[in-house]
Amino acid sequence: GIQTNPDYRFFALSAQFPEFSNKDKTLVIQYSVKHEQKLDCGGGYIKLLSGDIDQKTFSGETNYSIMFGPDICGYSTKKVHAILTHDGKNHLIKKDITCETDQLTHVYTFIIRPDSTYSVLIDNKEKESGSLYSDWSILPPRQIKDPDAKKPEDWDDKEYIPDPEDKKPEGYDDIPNEITDPDAKKPEDWDDEEDGEWTPPTIPNPEYKGPWKQKVTILKDDSFCIYAYHK
Repeated sequence: GIQTNPDYRFFALSAQFPEFSNKDKTLVIQYSVKHEQKLDCGGGYIKLLSGDIDQKTFSGETNYSIMFGPDICGYSTKKVHAILTHDGKNHLIKKDITCETDQLTHVYTFIIRPDSTYSVLIDNKEKESGSLYSDWSILPPRQIKDPDAKKPEDWDDKEYIPDPEDKKPEGYDDIPNEITDPDAKKPEDWDDEEDGEWTPPTIPNPEYKGPWKQKVTILKDDSFCIYAYHK
């Protein structure tokens, strides 16, 4: 194992072991981690490396096949990394797996089975499981846009068009937005000579519906997207 003391430092330790293959076998990666103080930012990963690396130049930039373990940084990052490398690209697990943040010893386990299923355990309790195909973006998508497809010159991007069946009602524009208040009465003490001609107040017209707007309808089209398939 490895025990570190100074804060804000990077430490690495590598060990060589005989070549093996997990083809048709279950691969189990398991180790224990203990943070002896409350971390602000740090991690304790384990990496499975290829056999062609130079251990003398081993560093955080060294290529690996699998990276697994807890990562803590501030309040936002408290997760278990499970990264798989395929064709030179690192693929992070799509799911969030919360790691332990106390100062006790915890055992982290990553199990990869021949049927392409996996499990992540902490202290022998399963925290996540699923399929390598769905929980990592390792395989290309089953469908892609046809790179040779071209947008037709007469293609209309509008989803909706004015409904040709919807007509403005006759006399719609003649409906006023206000009408004379039918309940208004000329005051008894109103004097036309002194007060001028009395004009009854107006109120909103309940028949007025605002400016007329033509309804819209979905633009019908028999076109469809073209995809290519990966087998």
